[in-house]
Amino acid sequence: MMTLVVTRNVPDRFRGFLASVMCEVTWGVYTAPRISKGVRDRIWDVLCEWYAATSEPDRGIVMTWPDARVSGGQVFRTLGSPKVDLHEHDGLILVRCELTAETERSLTIHAERNAPRPPAEDAESGESA
Repeated sequence: MMTLVVTRNVPDRFRGFLASVMCEVTWGVYTAPRISKGVRDRIWDVLCEWYAATSEPDRGIVMTWPDARVSGGQVFRTLGSPKVDLHEHDGLILVRCELTAETERSLTIHAERNAPRPPAEDAESGESA
């Protein structure tokens, strides 16, 4: 059962520990295809203990793995900020977070770039392309 851990702005010892038990596929992203529940729980316990003992701002950890018994078929554990709310809706897991001014600006730019545009007209013939 594939387990995934994503870290953000954590001290190096977190990275070293996770790399000793999982494969770091890119900076701060760790995977393991066959970790037992007991091992996964011990890894999470270490992360929680270390997280509580550090004071770096703007840090976070997410651990997830598949589980057919839960809504959405996936379990999530999170530490840190930004905090997001995970909600089940019609069998899907949806992520909800605070809409900041920066996020709103980014969404507006994205919408403007991807808005449908009328076909360009050929300047010489006046016909549509």
